[in-house]
Amino acid sequence: MLMFNNLIDGEWISDGVRSPNVNPSDTNDVVGQAIRGTRSQADAAVAAAKAAFPAWSRATPQLRYDILKKASDEILARKDELGRLLSREEGKTLPEGIGEVARAGQIFAFFAGECLRMAGEKLASVRPGIDIEITREGLGVVGLITPWNFPIAIPGWKIAPALAYGNTVVIKPADLVPGSTWALVDILHRSGLPKGVLNLVIGRGSEVGAALLEHPDVAAISFTGSVATGHKVAASCVASRPMKKFQLEMGGKNPLVVLDDADLKVAVECAANSAFFSTGQRCTAASRLIVTKGIHDKFVAALAERISGLKIDDAVKAGTDIGPVVDQSQLDQDLKYLAIGKEEGAKLAFGGERLKRDAPGFYLQPALFTEVTYNMRIAREEIFGPVASVIRVNDYAEALAIANDTEFGLSAGICTTSLKYASDFKRNAEAGMVMVNLPIAGVDYHVPFGGRKGSSFGPREQGKYAAEFYTTIKTAYTMP
Repeated sequence: MLMFNNLIDGEWISDGVRSPNVNPSDTNDVVGQAIRGTRSQADAAVAAAKAAFPAWSRATPQLRYDILKKASDEILARKDELGRLLSREEGKTLPEGIGEVARAGQIFAFFAGECLRMAGEKLASVRPGIDIEITREGLGVVGLITPWNFPIAIPGWKIAPALAYGNTVVIKPADLVPGSTWALVDILHRSGLPKGVLNLVIGRGSEVGAALLEHPDVAAISFTGSVATGHKVAASCVASRPMKKFQLEMGGKNPLVVLDDADLKVAVECAANSAFFSTGQRCTAASRLIVTKGIHDKFVAALAERISGLKIDDAVKAGTDIGPVVDQSQLDQDLKYLAIGKEEGAKLAFGGERLKRDAPGFYLQPALFTEVTYNMRIAREEIFGPVASVIRVNDYAEALAIANDTEFGLSAGICTTSLKYASDFKRNAEAGMVMVNLPIAGVDYHVPFGGRKGSSFGPREQGKYAAEFYTTIKTAYTMP
């Protein structure tokens, strides 16, 4: 059995209370035993990161490149093995798990290159004889708090830029899925990182996360998780002395608009993928399907037929399309919203049944509601499960208005063959990411990720835009 330990100042810490990491596809299967970190361990990790920062922040671009590229190579070489670990602990299908690991490897390769592309500016002053240099520098110790739904990709897209730009790191992964982050940190540790540069503290948010938020030597916090916790992170960072820089990626209630002129097959595939794959446990999932009246009935019938053919089973079993919900708590939340939708008067057109399989697990049949109005709770609140609501509208103008009528603004999509409507939607959808005739839940690793309104706060993640969060700008004047 795997033992998921903490890494502090270059040493693996194995002493302490442990918690089982349970496979949601088969609750009899314990993936590993994770140490439960303490506040004192979090403090020690911050101290180690602080001590390592001066040397690491001045390390050569070549050294940083070599370490991140070596890690990328190992991640990609082991993607099948690591993908199986991910799927066992989180519940997404094996192809999705392997794909997520590959994405993490690609992210590290990209940011290895960014180590060599750190550019500045040299300007002439408005005053004669003075030179100006504008450069970027690392912030210091960065605390990373990551969620359970992407247990290697999200840690990857936070750790990689943090290290590339000269920061030192303390990461607290979701205690529900510690194994994938532990494996990632182990790879980086063996790739040549100096001690203290990267530290892992597995544990409760109320203890380890709180310690990072409250520690005066943590310069910045990057958080991905729930809206409620994100607000607490923001308040804590603002109240701390000195104030911490912070970056938040939170919820979504993402719309997929389907117009009368859409290719029906394309629209159905976009909806099925966006709403139900990864068991709907993506902040970019399309939980609101906004469909114009001319295609509504055909779309609902075709989508119900499509999802009726999806295989819901053990995540690592060949042929599985959708794995289990991640744990009992999330399953209870999904079932609660199914009951709320019925109480509100929506029609459960398909699914929503608790399923049994060969082994005990948290299996839920994808659910499709129709006759949903935009003010129902199931159409406004994030469910974070395989539950989608179809909202019938008269025309494009109404569809756009309802798509934007939400406190969130992460991702949005439209299915149409009209260049006019596609162009208008890209311009006027109030979301950080917009897709046309594509699933709305997937983005490339080299472009910015993030939203607006209640979904995100602070600079974007991923791509070259990550430098906006993980660096600070210095303006230096010289009189030769």
